[in-house]
Amino acid sequence: MRSGAATIPAGAKDPMSDDFSFDRFVQKSKVGAFGRDEGARYAYSADILMLRSFSRMKPVEYAAAALVRTSKEFLRGQLLGQGVKVGPKQFTRLHSIAEHCASVLHVPTPQLYVVNSPVVNAYTFGTDAESFIVLHSALVDHMSDKELEFVIGHETGHIQNKHVVYGTALQVLTRSAEAVIGIFVEPALVALRTWYRRAEITCDRAGLLCSQDLDAGVSSFMKLAIGSARLFAEMDVETYLEQLEENRGSDGRYLEAFSSHPYLPKRITALRVFAES
Repeated sequence: MRSGAATIPAGAKDPMSDDFSFDRFVQKSKVGAFGRDEGARYAYSADILMLRSFSRMKPVEYAAAALVRTSKEFLRGQLLGQGVKVGPKQFTRLHSIAEHCASVLHVPTPQLYVVNSPVVNAYTFGTDAESFIVLHSALVDHMSDKELEFVIGHETGHIQNKHVVYGTALQVLTRSAEAVIGIFVEPALVALRTWYRRAEITCDRAGLLCSQDLDAGVSSFMKLAIGSARLFAEMDVETYLEQLEENRGSDGRYLEAFSSHPYLPKRITALRVFAES
């Protein structure tokens, strides 16, 4: 069931970057992944290219930032009322993991909230100046500490790579589309979903760099896929990955274009390639 590669070296090399050094990255990565200082050298090249294109479209960038600033305060107030804030005196294990991931990726420790939800999920919300990570209670229940390192490291990667504003705009616009104005926001959603699928590959790498455990990354994906602790114990990773090849010949594979996340078998495969590079 396990992938057979328990740990990776801290200097794992990205095939997209010939001069990658993780030590060098840590020293120089105080900002994002696309030209503002050196940035995250592990980032997926397609993610960087799309972020650069967004940053050149200033009206889009300003509109997204304005939308997010307003929405952020509403969600933060909701989380303070309905969620539980993580800190040094509350859920100290989660807080310690967040501190570890922030240290590895050289960003300030993000604020975590836990919300009551049966869905195994986590997400990052906010602005470049103030970001917070939301963990669903089911995710915390399902994941080991190493898996939580991977998941929280993944979400911290969104912060380190300056994904948060556009990622939050995608969440807000998706909710708007589900309400009443879908036809008007759909062009923006298509572009943002295309980028976000690439951003997820970047942040899977961030999660791996934080956890230093490929098995934990793979098993966290499988738990996301099945959502059942009982059935997870019976899953076989190689059999599960056969679905990726089977789907290549299916017309249904095109539905991924309407998703904000790559299909999970594809993410596992991409993570293995990065770990072995």
